[in-house]
Amino acid sequence: MTSGKQRVDGQPAFLLQSHPYRETSLVVNVFSRDFGRIGLVARGAKRPRSQLRGVLVEFQPLDLGWFGAGELRTLARAEWQRAWPMLSGPRLLLGYYLNELLQRLLARDDAHPALFDLYAEAVQKLALAPAETVRHEALLRGFEKALLRELGYGLTLDHDANGDAIDPAAHYMYKPELGLLEGEGGVDDVSLSGAQALAIHADDYADTQVARLAKTLMRVLIAHYLQGQELRTRRVFIELQDL
Repeated sequence: MTSGKQRVDGQPAFLLQSHPYRETSLVVNVFSRDFGRIGLVARGAKRPRSQLRGVLVEFQPLDLGWFGAGELRTLARAEWQRAWPMLSGPRLLLGYYLNELLQRLLARDDAHPALFDLYAEAVQKLALAPAETVRHEALLRGFEKALLRELGYGLTLDHDANGDAIDPAAHYMYKPELGLLEGEGGVDDVSLSGAQALAIHADDYADTQVARLAKTLMRVLIAHYLQGQELRTRRVFIELQDL
């Protein structure tokens, strides 16, 4: 809820990143449900007796209040909505990858409540689901597709660039800004069959080749929209051969 234009309270949010600010404070970058990605100054958060100490951690659902205007507001309060197990190992790296995508691609003060809900669902699965039930390919590809859709870069895989339905037996290439074009494609194009495009559209990654093509396609598209910026977490994943 809001009180006037300068104060917000009871706002669901997740911490994306924090860094020190002066001697005792932090600047925190958060993804909030109704206000999008914003920056907050958490004054005194580094002090031993601060109520914020231990609360401002990544991947925990938060309830925040803040006030002020401009690029940095002032954090007034922060509480956990509920406690989830802390992410560790590969799940922690996956979470950092989602966070970096949001920080690099989302503009500040641009609300995306549907994307917020998908992010919360993805983090909850990483935190709570048994390891054998977490389908990382489906989780990551689904979130990447939703993020591009929310930004207006919708990934259309059930129709080609001319609006025609995909022929499962035909061959296509995917061109950023255009979509699927029928043909074999060149060396730098992502080439796939109509059946594979429809499988990615349905988030069906049971076939290992479809999973590989989906990863390649999303990597190409995200790199295109990042305009040359490198994802640090992507580099780590590639080195560990986990993504």
